[in-house]
Amino acid sequence: MALYCIGDVQGCDDALDRLLDTLGFSPSRDTIFVLGDLVNRGPDSLGVLRRLIRYGNSARCLLGNHDLHLLAVAAGARKHKKKETINDILDAPDRDELLDWVRQRDMAIYERGVLMVHAGVLPAWTCERTLALAGEVAAVLAGPEHHDFMHHMYGDEPAAWDEQLTGHDRLRVVVNALTRLRFCSPQGVMEFAFKEGADSGPEGYLPWFDVPGRRTANVAVAFGHWSTLGWLGRDDVYALDGGCVWGGHLSALRLDDAGRHELIQVKCPQMLKPGKGK
Repeated sequence: MALYCIGDVQGCDDALDRLLDTLGFSPSRDTIFVLGDLVNRGPDSLGVLRRLIRYGNSARCLLGNHDLHLLAVAAGARKHKKKETINDILDAPDRDELLDWVRQRDMAIYERGVLMVHAGVLPAWTCERTLALAGEVAAVLAGPEHHDFMHHMYGDEPAAWDEQLTGHDRLRVVVNALTRLRFCSPQGVMEFAFKEGADSGPEGYLPWFDVPGRRTANVAVAFGHWSTLGWLGRDDVYALDGGCVWGGHLSALRLDDAGRHELIQVKCPQMLKPGKGK
């Protein structure tokens, strides 16, 4: 049985189909872990959801910032923008069933020695703490309070984790770290304005995976979200957002039982112009 981590699909169902064909993926035998941003900006967000739902337990998916945005728009907590490509989902006859499936996806997964998140992990969190906090958010999203949470989810504050945080502030920090994080200070203060490469952060901030003393340094972390970072394959981190909608690649990382990891990519047509809202 093969396991694959797949980077940001963002509604590019044709590219996903070609990647799975390249992998020789069989849902009766293999499992894919899609690292969030399943939808939005590509041409067929509805097709991506229908495909992943059809694969059942063979497709385990994380929520990214674009997936949460879909839920927020559906809840009336965010406005729909012209450049977004989620109308096919919102207008689908089975809209409610599709949104319920999205709401019940994971925020973090640990499998075969790899911690999977959409964006990043704060330096103070261990793998176990990350999974526990991700579970707190996932429980709210899947529960009866999800609509209320959508109206309190957005904002950059608090900018750092504190074990004493409660309520919406606590959940917001976890969401921001898992779905938006690129740079943070050595003290774990998050910064969201800078979106270019790893060397582009403001003074005093580092890519989250380069913070000294990061408590997940002993665990390989696979993530997406950061298209301008490009492929990064170290012993401790795998960056898999190949910038598919920007004309880059859709990337998969094969995880085998022996701990050997292989990168597989397919080229994607450019759907968006560079610099238009990464």
